[in-house]
Amino acid sequence: MKKPGKLMVDWTQVKGAEASRLRQRKHALMQRFKIPDGLLPGTICVSHRKCGNPNCRCASGEGHESWSWTFMLDGKKRVEHVPAEKLEEIRRRIEEGREFQDAVRDVLAANAQLIVVGRQQLRAQMKKR
Repeated sequence: MKKPGKLMVDWTQVKGAEASRLRQRKHALMQRFKIPDGLLPGTICVSHRKCGNPNCRCASGEGHESWSWTFMLDGKKRVEHVPAEKLEEIRRRIEEGREFQDAVRDVLAANAQLIVVGRQQLRAQMKKR
């Protein structure tokens, strides 16, 4: 049986005062801004490592795949191992997080552009008078 990885923790079951505070903050923001649940930041990447066993296929090849998730937390870079059985789930949640961030940036940019266009139209109307 495989040893449970760090990402195999059921984050909905984490207990304690800090977990409670984080869940309350998250819930308030999700309600206020209609943010989908389960989104993740960061990137996921693969590396290849040799296990050290001279009889293993990796000794003469490129090594065993090892996936990691890199993200920023409290201004510090974090790297977490991603177990193979969680790879697709984590990859999907990161992609959904990226799509959400892109959508928010696009909305903010559109709002700014609307103000610029509105001011340009106002200036054009003022010149006509």
